[in-house]
Amino acid sequence: MLDPFKDGFTLAQLSQAINVLPNMYSRVASLNLFKWRPQTGKTATIEMRNGVLRLVPTTPWGGVPPKNQSGKPNIRSFNIPHMPLEDTVLASDVIGVRAFGTENTLEPITQRVNDKLQEMKNKIDQTMEWRMLGALRGEVLDYDGTVLENYFTAFGITKKSIDFELDDPDTDVRAKCVEVLRWQEDNLNGEVSTGSRALVSPEFFDALISHPKVTAVYQGWAEAANKLGGDLRKGFVFGGLTFEEYRAVVDGQRFISAGKGHAFPLGTSETFSNFGAPADFVETVNTVALPYYARQQNKDFNRGIDLHVQSNILPLVARPATIVELVAS
Repeated sequence: MLDPFKDGFTLAQLSQAINVLPNMYSRVASLNLFKWRPQTGKTATIEMRNGVLRLVPTTPWGGVPPKNQSGKPNIRSFNIPHMPLEDTVLASDVIGVRAFGTENTLEPITQRVNDKLQEMKNKIDQTMEWRMLGALRGEVLDYDGTVLENYFTAFGITKKSIDFELDDPDTDVRAKCVEVLRWQEDNLNGEVSTGSRALVSPEFFDALISHPKVTAVYQGWAEAANKLGGDLRKGFVFGGLTFEEYRAVVDGQRFISAGKGHAFPLGTSETFSNFGAPADFVETVNTVALPYYARQQNKDFNRGIDLHVQSNILPLVARPATIVELVAS
């Protein structure tokens, strides 16, 4: 085992270590919607034609560029956000410290480094959940709610919003669901989808299952789920649309506003992407991006180790017209 004070961990070793640490998958990440698309630069260049954002392929220097399609394309480069995080492991923090779960075994410095890497990776994963859910609303948000990218305004696409009118007992809720599905199908533009899911606020979910046109179906579904020990908030199918309650809150910010929801197609191959950029290290210039990077630097007199972690990823929705906002009122 390497002694990080004596031998040190290289960029490759630490980056490999942080990329194999367990992912703290949250709900959006666990859906596996976003396909990993590593880049060698800091931007994601895309082309929109007929409401569809298309990737522009790279071409070797001196090679033959691809022919442009007819029409008037709208090409734009999106900056891939930079997300670094740093921490320090001091020798004095580890001296005489008992390893977790043991009675007399001292904690190795390598374990403390690994714990710090996992902690920082968890924070990055939570931030990515925030950004991916923002992308499912059509806009990628920073930690404080600042809009980094809005895919609707960037390409002049109007966001589709459907009021389910759940406060009206006569509303045909099934017809509203079909309206969502038909809208998405009309805007897939050749993409294949296996279904549709809506992440909704608790207020929307409660209004949905208590609606007179839904209650009977929900009760039957609930009885079956209860026998299997399931939680219907994790997926209730009505009108061909799967509704799931999503309650995540970070730093006091709700991921989904009260009384709202967001529907998106499932099973697509090109609609959702995570564009990654390489780290801003000399060793990684013009290399294919990794999801995470980590490196260390010894402090003066080897009294500690400074750890640097970064991830540079932009969640992008190639067919933003398929995203539908749901309103409960």
